[in-house]
Amino acid sequence: MVLALCTAFALSQAYRTVGAIMAGPLQAEFRLSAQALGLFSGAFHFAFGAMQLFMGIGIDLHGVRRTVLTAFPLAIAGGVISALSTSFGLVIAGQVLIGIGCAPAFLVCTVFIARHFPATSFASVSGLVLGIGGVGMLVTGTPLAWLVDAYSWRTGFWALAAASALAWLSILAMVREPASEGAATPRESPIAALRRFGALFAMPHTLGIMVLGAVTYAAFISLRGLWLGPLLMERHGYSLVQSGNVALAVSVISLLGPPLFGRLDRGGPVRRRRILTCCGIYAALFAAIGLFHAAWIDVGCAIVIGLLSGFIVWQYADVRGAYPAALTGRAMAVFTMAMFLGVALMQWLTGVAASVAQAHGMEPYAVVLGGIALLLVAGCAAFAWLPAPVGAVEPGK
Repeated sequence: MVLALCTAFALSQAYRTVGAIMAGPLQAEFRLSAQALGLFSGAFHFAFGAMQLFMGIGIDLHGVRRTVLTAFPLAIAGGVISALSTSFGLVIAGQVLIGIGCAPAFLVCTVFIARHFPATSFASVSGLVLGIGGVGMLVTGTPLAWLVDAYSWRTGFWALAAASALAWLSILAMVREPASEGAATPRESPIAALRRFGALFAMPHTLGIMVLGAVTYAAFISLRGLWLGPLLMERHGYSLVQSGNVALAVSVISLLGPPLFGRLDRGGPVRRRRILTCCGIYAALFAAIGLFHAAWIDVGCAIVIGLLSGFIVWQYADVRGAYPAALTGRAMAVFTMAMFLGVALMQWLTGVAASVAQAHGMEPYAVVLGGIALLLVAGCAAFAWLPAPVGAVEPGK
């Protein structure tokens, strides 16, 4: 059942990283600015993030299976609309529908794991799921680049829509939830369920967790899902397929990171200190891509970033341990919302930064990658110095 749920998550990963390959063809067909490309990639993530609270409520009230089966057809519809688009506005509308449809894709996996696996296995199983779901990013490397190069970007969306339909059918056929699930407690009304989210925001340690959560995954997806392809083609003269090969390499290595870091999890204050250490190295790698213009540095740092991004599974484990069991599903929903609203905001901001840099005769990718590094440093500072969960030692104190 976990593997079946992973199929929707894998398609979600594919959709959120299509920009790295489709940015060039879309830019050429619709004459888009760098800022418009940021809007294209950000639309998916904004819709995805904005729906997390509602998907969390849906899971609590109606279960994992019903929630994902109800939402995911919108992703199929969004893929079809994108493929048929005759204007940039329709492409954006398709991205919004895809984002809403994919909104429960990872959340259902984490809640299913939290409900059906022991707490000691949460980090390792979640890491495995992240690794399996990352297969979707492999599709948007060389395979998608070849498909787009041989046919068109529209063919790419048709292929993703067809794969999404197959994923929906696999969940329909394979996922079953125990009849007793949710029977032990009375069912809340949607309004009461929404109000209970307020308990999370009232906790002083929530802010630091969410601020860091909003920048770590956003940094990786902004690189892999939007700027990597244009950077390699414009800065180093790579072809679309060559850029796809690099994106594929980054995606493959990123599959290894979550299971590896999940097995290395130690919990408690040690975990929080390790999160900060990894985030500092992460920021330095982004800064290096921005500062140095050698192809081997850019490619090498991107690959290391792909591996190091696995430390994000520690952040999910940190959330799992920072809240009482009754709030686990909602805490995961709020954290996932912070992550993907962070992706939308970062991609929009970096699109604006790239446009401003170009208007002033500056190399846009240096500004974009340097800005991402600064945002990561700010996230580290918030995580370190804002209140930590009760019983954890605040890093830096």
